[in-house]
Amino acid sequence: MVELRHSGSSLGSRASSSPMKRDEDASPLIFNDHVLRDDDDDHPRHSFRDRYRSFWSQIYSFFPFLNDDPRFSQHGSRISLLLLLFIAVAGLISFFSILQRLNSPYLCKKDGIVLHCPRVKENPSLWENPFSATTSWKPCAERHDGGMSDLPPENETSGYIFIHAEGGLNQQRIAICNAVAVAKIMNATLILPVLKQDQIWKDQTKFEDIFDVDHFIDYLKDDVRIVRDIPGWFTDKSELFTSIRRTVKNIPKYAPAQFYIDNVLPRVKEKKIMALKPFVDRLGYDNVPPEINRLRCRVNYHALKFLPEIEQMANLLVSRMRNRTGSPNPYMALHLRFEKGMVGLSFCDFIGTREEKAKMAECRQKEWPRRYKNGSHLWQLALQKRKEGRCPLEPGEVAVILRAMGYPKETQIYVASGQVYGGQNRMAPLRNMFPNLVTKEELASKEELAGFRKHVTSLAALDFLVCLKSDVFVMTHGGNFAKLIIGARRYMGHRQKSIKPDKGLMSKSFGDPYMGWATFVEDVVVTHQTRTRRNLP
Repeated sequence: MVELRHSGSSLGSRASSSPMKRDEDASPLIFNDHVLRDDDDDHPRHSFRDRYRSFWSQIYSFFPFLNDDPRFSQHGSRISLLLLLFIAVAGLISFFSILQRLNSPYLCKKDGIVLHCPRVKENPSLWENPFSATTSWKPCAERHDGGMSDLPPENETSGYIFIHAEGGLNQQRIAICNAVAVAKIMNATLILPVLKQDQIWKDQTKFEDIFDVDHFIDYLKDDVRIVRDIPGWFTDKSELFTSIRRTVKNIPKYAPAQFYIDNVLPRVKEKKIMALKPFVDRLGYDNVPPEINRLRCRVNYHALKFLPEIEQMANLLVSRMRNRTGSPNPYMALHLRFEKGMVGLSFCDFIGTREEKAKMAECRQKEWPRRYKNGSHLWQLALQKRKEGRCPLEPGEVAVILRAMGYPKETQIYVASGQVYGGQNRMAPLRNMFPNLVTKEELASKEELAGFRKHVTSLAALDFLVCLKSDVFVMTHGGNFAKLIIGARRYMGHRQKSIKPDKGLMSKSFGDPYMGWATFVEDVVVTHQTRTRRNLP
């Protein structure tokens, strides 16, 4: 499916029957043939001089003020006033007819099917919050000032725990929330987490390079004891994460709170300082007390605050997105997950040349040899995953879905993405259908972004905030980034719209060569209206 193009014939036939056209036909300024024709066809044709005088006589009869003869003055002035009044009324009617046409849908044609296509002024429901009844909800996990803290002094807690937050920015964010929760469960003091360098991200960012440390510690002072560094009395810091005696390594994924009380707390009390490794997804959600989950929300949505310079730059980008048309306009944020690593890890099949497919096969065999094996089973696996909606959407597929939902070509779109696999050729369908598509690099100058390029996570933080504040957020695949944004928008009361395309439905539609555009549009609209209202993840 490609971008719709307007049918000249449809528009022409529509224009010929419009009120504006009828008004033009009836205008007194357009003379019919009988105005310039002799009254009696039986008479011989007049000479050129007679016809010339007859023509000007007609002109003077319509506009007496052009004639110097006083005989026309009194009677002609009344006719002139009536004529001018009629012209003014006709002009007003034509003006309002034009406005009505601009605001009404027009016809376009795709594959022989005539459709009603939206104009620049799109349907307001495209930007409206589908959860309007929940906008009065208030966050329930924020700190209430004036409360009494029952925390013991630092030297009277169970001991100290230390973690490395691994992965990208958003995975690290989740680990920090879990670390605070585990410290609360064991009544331990938390040493400020270290953001560990990742093999993929290769970033040396520290906690204080991204987050406001003072705000973080102060906001949670009534919940958990947090210190900036390992206490001075512990001299052999190299033992942490290297010595078996100082590291807890047997924590299962999504462990219940009771596991920490029974297995980790005794060792913390014994050694006084313990490192927890690994710490990715090491605390469950349904198997912990409700107050622990509320504490996680408090950490994620209130305590973890980006540095002021990151917040200010993000606000500047948001302001530029909202004023790209010269007047206030809504904007969409699109989280496009189609980097080379994501495409390879998905083990899905995508459109491409033989050379591209061969290089991707080599990459998968090198990076994921256990899953790749000999490659003979991958084609069937790719088909199955696509049917189940577990493959990332390509940029072109995203464009077709958004147009089917009703978003017009003029929609302002902010793209949060890494390096898209396939480069500009892969992005071309999306850019052709939505030319007003920009990234932070196109919104800001090199000088403005120079200070943020020192840390990959700083750039990710800018994308996070611009997406969080968008009028519509669209996720194209799973991941912590999209989940945290949708979670935050829910927590704040569903004030903005979020869309997660039904990739299972899309795979069926894209694979049906007999499905027309009108049928596809109907399926997309109906499916996502129900999906948005009921159970948007």
